[in-house]
Amino acid sequence: MADLTKWFAFLCLALCLSVASAKEAEPAVADPVLEARMLNITAELRCLVCQNQTIADSHADLAVDLRQQVREMLNKGMTDQQIAEYMTDRYGDFVLYRPPFKSTTLLLWIGPGVMLVLGLLMLVLVLRRRSRMPEDRFDAEEPDVNQGS
Repeated sequence: MADLTKWFAFLCLALCLSVASAKEAEPAVADPVLEARMLNITAELRCLVCQNQTIADSHADLAVDLRQQVREMLNKGMTDQQIAEYMTDRYGDFVLYRPPFKSTTLLLWIGPGVMLVLGLLMLVLVLRRRSRMPEDRFDAEEPDVNQGS
């Protein structure tokens, strides 16, 4: 009977903790068109906390605040472009998933291609150097007789 009482107390405690940690549901949106615009805009903005998620996908507190801020700007009648400009003025080009091509983001756009070309060039050079090496450089070494004891 004591085990049953302990088990019941444990279940009650777990239920209380789960209720205490539950978040309040967000209210239903008044304007679905406005909400769709907000989701389109925030899908193009990087979460500054998570950095690998969009503001639309992130559950970080900052992302929730930024979504609310975008809603407020849309309610004020700002265009998508004005909102994007506001965010980049405040947080820099890093907040954009597709930053513009300019001198400060040049490495971001050209860097992967340059690294790929350099990697292929290194591969070609190593393979050419190995092809010119004598055959005996590639023979397996004889095992050391003294290693087994």
